Amino acid sequence: MRLGRIGYINCYPVYGAIDRGAVPVPAELVTGTPAELNDLLVAGELDLSVISAVEFARHSDALRLLPGIGITSDGPVKSVALFSRRPVGQLDRRTVLLTASSRTAVALLELLCRDVWKVQPRFAQARAEGSDLDGLAHLPHDAVLVIGDAALLLAARHSYPHRIDLGEEWKRWTGLPFVFAVWAARRAADRATVDRVHEALLRSRDWGLAHLDELAAAAHRATGVPTPECRDYFAGLDSALTDRHLAGLCTLFRKLAAHGLAPAASLRYLEVA
Repeated sequence: MRLGRIGYINCYPVYGAIDRGAVPVPAELVTGTPAELNDLLVAGELDLSVISAVEFARHSDALRLLPGIGITSDGPVKSVALFSRRPVGQLDRRTVLLTASSRTAVALLELLCRDVWKVQPRFAQARAEGSDLDGLAHLPHDAVLVIGDAALLLAARHSYPHRIDLGEEWKRWTGLPFVFAVWAARRAADRATVDRVHEALLRSRDWGLAHLDELAAAAHRATGVPTPECRDYFAGLDSALTDRHLAGLCTLFRKLAAHGLAPAASLRYLEVA
């Protein structure tokens, strides 16, 4: 069985115990960006993976949502942010660069622009990805959507006068947590093996939440972000998928469907099993 794992530090609380051998998992780990893992899972190259919430919505007929685990925030998330040279209300017809790494973040930004900020920016694909933050300075844009470790590093540089945390904006808009990603298995995958992998993920997540100081030190070594900031970042992440999170996910799917960004039928696949 092949299990997908995001290479960003936001997955440290879930995979930390597995990486250290504290929790064995009956699967081969495959590391990639969110977008890469989305495509691999949908193509059947992975049996189980973390997957962007919007991609689960678009392919939910072939996937089974796993309970109790997700990448979520109930307020600021810190690692999904719009960095802007002007207030968001002034981004109408302005160029906004989009990350290629997260389709959920892009979809959330589109919803916020349409329904909350009432602006219609010109979206363009950012060429600077990952750690190539210096490349952003040479691109013509008014704002840029950055996710993952790069968002934490860019925030530390104070390069833009306006930083809009998308998790915080969603909470202000809906009063609900935001689900950036879930764990899902292909419906064709062996159910018994998937259940064993799922159990290992939950045990590893519980270990991670009990060892955030150790994980924060490791995150600092991997990214250069100061250890206290990594610790605060982990403390603000939920790794759960409770009824409140599912309510937030249902709200997201309805809003996506209203704009044709996801099929309306996806709501019926939100039952976890």
